[in-house]
Amino acid sequence: MRDFSVSAVVAGLIAVIISYAGPLVIVFQAANAAQLPPEVVSSWIGAISIGSGVAAIVMSLIYRAPCITAWSTPGAALLVLALPSIPYAQAIGAFVFAAAVCTFLGLSGLFDTVVSRIPKGIAAAMLAGILFRFGADIFGAFSADPIGVGLMVSVYLIAKRTIPRYAITAVLCTGLAIAFAAGEIHTAELSLEFAKPVFTAPEFSWQSILSLGVPLALVTLTGQFVPGIAVLRTFGYKTPANPLVWITSAISLVIAPFGSHGINLAAITAAICSGPEAHPDPRKRYVAGVALGVFYIIAGIFGATLVTIFAALPKTMIATLAGLALLGAIASGLTAAMAEEKVRESALITFLVTASGTSFLGLGSAFWGLIVGLIAYLVWSVWLISTTRAQLAPAKD
Repeated sequence: MRDFSVSAVVAGLIAVIISYAGPLVIVFQAANAAQLPPEVVSSWIGAISIGSGVAAIVMSLIYRAPCITAWSTPGAALLVLALPSIPYAQAIGAFVFAAAVCTFLGLSGLFDTVVSRIPKGIAAAMLAGILFRFGADIFGAFSADPIGVGLMVSVYLIAKRTIPRYAITAVLCTGLAIAFAAGEIHTAELSLEFAKPVFTAPEFSWQSILSLGVPLALVTLTGQFVPGIAVLRTFGYKTPANPLVWITSAISLVIAPFGSHGINLAAITAAICSGPEAHPDPRKRYVAGVALGVFYIIAGIFGATLVTIFAALPKTMIATLAGLALLGAIASGLTAAMAEEKVRESALITFLVTASGTSFLGLGSAFWGLIVGLIAYLVWSVWLISTTRAQLAPAKD
């Protein structure tokens, strides 16, 4: 209580609002694509919300740093592509596998080693390929509702330059206003309900583990944990990386049977709670992480209410909101993918295969994008090394 401040609590609240206004939309898209029943979706929302809240509170208090957590946004985007073709129990098995891998890497201290061995360009290209369809879906939504989508995009363009931190929140408010004015909000479906945990025993199959478990672990490690730790370092926090990885992953492992696809360190919302806006004194900004955790838990308890709220929203609005919320992540992924010249072509192949949505031998496009990209990288790297050696070798008479 000695370190309590209103600014830190507000920062935590804003971070939670942004999480529910943007990334949660992707979760609902995945649930809709798989046609999951409302009680399962409610359990899923409750699990990732309460799990994120517990992790944020525990780590922020232990390390006296704003350890901001969230559910895996690229992981949810991956589920939109993979979940419709995988039985739900096998998807739970893939969640357990991914969480176990991340937990092991954190506990063993291999996190930094493993992440550094994967070419950053290929990992970024796979992430960009997973997210690509969400950006493209904006234009599909525009053809169905040109006025509503056009206004939401216009607000995004203006807010991104004037109030970038709250751009997605502004888009959400705009979409709600438009939907209310057009009578598209189905208020009869709204109800105040508590989330009820639904346990699903995990089933393990090599197809689901390779097509979902492996890519889920990879995008969580490279697309969430790495930038999340980078944010902490940027603001001067020397919190050790490996414990942050294994604590959140261990919690993910426990709550996976209730629908959680994974929780991890946040990046975008972490910047809100780690900067001077939360508190002028960096030693007191951890309160923002505790406040965020409390708000997450409260929201998670009412997970069923969140399900009915999002079910009442027009699908074009959700598609537009999801696409706009992920534009920054798509841009970052493409930029990182094309940054290194020696990885550029193999990263491009990874992006194209992943974005194609193709499926082969029961394995999804994310897996094949990663495999084909790595093969291309290895072949061209060996070819380049052998060619260079031949050129440098002394000529024989």
